[in-house]
Amino acid sequence: MLPDSRPRVAMISEHASPLAVLGSTDAGGQNVYVDQVGRNLARLGCRVDVFSRLDDHVQEPVVQMEPGVRAVGIEAGPPSFLPKDDLWPLMPAFLDGIRRFAAQEGCVYDVIHGNFWMSGWVTVQLASQLRIPKVQIFHALGLTKRRHQGHADSSPRDRIAVERSIVRNVDRMIAQCPSERDELIHDYDADIDHITIIPSAVDTSRFRPLDRAGARRSLGLPSEAAIIGYIGRMQPRKDVGNILRATALLRATTTADPMVIVVGGESSEPDPVLTPEIGRLQDLASELGIQHLVHFYGKRQPDDLPLFYAAADVIVSTPWYEPFGLTPLEAMACGRPFIGSHVGGIPFTIRDGETGLLVPPKEPTALSEALRVVLECPESAARMGHLGRRRVEREFTWSTTATRTLNLYMEVIESYERKQIMEIGARAGAGAPPVLLDALPSRGVGIGIPHRDPDTDAA
Repeated sequence: MLPDSRPRVAMISEHASPLAVLGSTDAGGQNVYVDQVGRNLARLGCRVDVFSRLDDHVQEPVVQMEPGVRAVGIEAGPPSFLPKDDLWPLMPAFLDGIRRFAAQEGCVYDVIHGNFWMSGWVTVQLASQLRIPKVQIFHALGLTKRRHQGHADSSPRDRIAVERSIVRNVDRMIAQCPSERDELIHDYDADIDHITIIPSAVDTSRFRPLDRAGARRSLGLPSEAAIIGYIGRMQPRKDVGNILRATALLRATTTADPMVIVVGGESSEPDPVLTPEIGRLQDLASELGIQHLVHFYGKRQPDDLPLFYAAADVIVSTPWYEPFGLTPLEAMACGRPFIGSHVGGIPFTIRDGETGLLVPPKEPTALSEALRVVLECPESAARMGHLGRRRVEREFTWSTTATRTLNLYMEVIESYERKQIMEIGARAGAGAPPVLLDALPSRGVGIGIPHRDPDTDAA
């Protein structure tokens, strides 16, 4: 590759397409990441193909997202939605489909960027065969998930072994925050020199401060009520029930009577059948006697979300497990104070006492006190929101993330090319005949073929 050229990038993201409708099962932060990093890399001069499994029979296989970046759907299994934990046996077909596409299109990639563990397997196989460098971001790690979810963890049994092999075989790993870097080092024996921290980001042109009164009028919310907001996926690990319990405690200990707006789910209308977590939370709200204060809004698309952020006095998310989390960044970008649990990436993005407050997970009493502090001091809340917006503009824009990622690519490509030249020199020094760079043999990677044990894994 010429020194001043920009690399051609294959970005692998098996279950998370940049074209997906956000907010439903398995469609969240990773989808946003591959969409925004791909677009912003293209604006920096790269050519990017984002490969995902084709899961919609009406979707075109190749979609030009904007100049320089394409979303490529690869046939692997039925062209319909499947839970991501069911995709592992389909990865050989997914790999073969990417190979065929690259051959048919004449694509010569300079670097492959894997997203999540299954795409990491594909990345190692493909990059090793093509003799090009490989970069990996996990988004979430199997050992961490197992620690927090125990028997509820539905990951395929091969996951952790495959993750360990990926760690050994990629040229560089991206961690989104220090806690993820530490997990890679302590749980997977990763070399710290092979890890670069590059956090995810937020679209600051979409997520921006809006007038609260106007937002409440648009949503039909009362102008004077104290409003607590939750915006995100409806999953047990997000622990929205903790917010409801804290709200009930707040009512019992103060004169506050706050509303709670909950945005997320599998359908635009809140449906406890399609989204069982909504049903569970509705039952909990009734048990706590606050059902009249809790309003569910179902799934909303990114362009609608800034209104909900603007309408709330404070945004809250207290998961007991969170690899990174985009909600804190979106809240800060919208100029809203944020209360989050002290887990995963949240302590990295939120500065406690400055842009929001941090509380222990699963402790509604602590959350209730943090809510009281924010709701009873609107001047302090406004200051947190203002400082949060400034922090996002300084550290967490997608253009910044893409620039850091491109710099990493260039560094890895240069290092890989030097290594190849040294291998050629070593062969020549040992008396072997000189070989062209393209003739260097593929390296074995030692990662097993995906399989599923019908006796232990769900179909």
